[in-house]
Amino acid sequence: MRILVIEDNRDILANVLDYLTLKGYSVDCAKDGLSGLHLASTGQYDLVVLDIMLPGIDGYRICKLLREDGRSDVPILMLTARDTLEDRLQGLEAGADDYLVKPFALSELVARIEAILRRSRGALKRQLKVADLLYDLDTLLVSRAGQVIKLNPLGMKLLAILMQKSPAVVRREVLEEALWGDDCPDSDSLRTHIHQLRLVLDKPFEKPLLHTLHGIGYRLADQADGI
Repeated sequence: MRILVIEDNRDILANVLDYLTLKGYSVDCAKDGLSGLHLASTGQYDLVVLDIMLPGIDGYRICKLLREDGRSDVPILMLTARDTLEDRLQGLEAGADDYLVKPFALSELVARIEAILRRSRGALKRQLKVADLLYDLDTLLVSRAGQVIKLNPLGMKLLAILMQKSPAVVRREVLEEALWGDDCPDSDSLRTHIHQLRLVLDKPFEKPLLHTLHGIGYRLADQADGI
């Protein structure tokens, strides 16, 4: 599970990072609103822990921007020293899933994170669909136009990311981070896996779904949607 923590207080950030890592989570951090918004918009996270009072862009604005036009449905837990009812309502209306007032116990933070993740997992779409391509996340069955497609584990992970983000473009660095973390084998590894995916996904069929945006990344979409 990957969590993004956006918090400008260095002590709080360090404590949260250490505790979540100890609990087995993979954690990325941002210390200001702009950096946090960029990571939340481009990265693959299971949950965002978001402070409200941030330099650059505050947490309310970040939350609203992520929720606009379905840009991101990642669960958001807001952290703040503000504890009035009006403040809590403002955070929830901006699109937050929960609200935790400072100071807080780290054990409560983890309990709330786990509760949000349980709810979000229960609400996840279990079948991905792009044009005539289907991916059942429960059975791990992939098919296109009724024909079963065989993929290796890395190919299935790559396909899931592209389908979940479809029709958006997914940048190379985002895919490399999702597949290999900080240990990407080499600069050609992603290209190789994309080529293998294209061979089974597009070559046997009349219409391609996997598109390359040179120098940027990849997009999985029906060409009728435009590129």
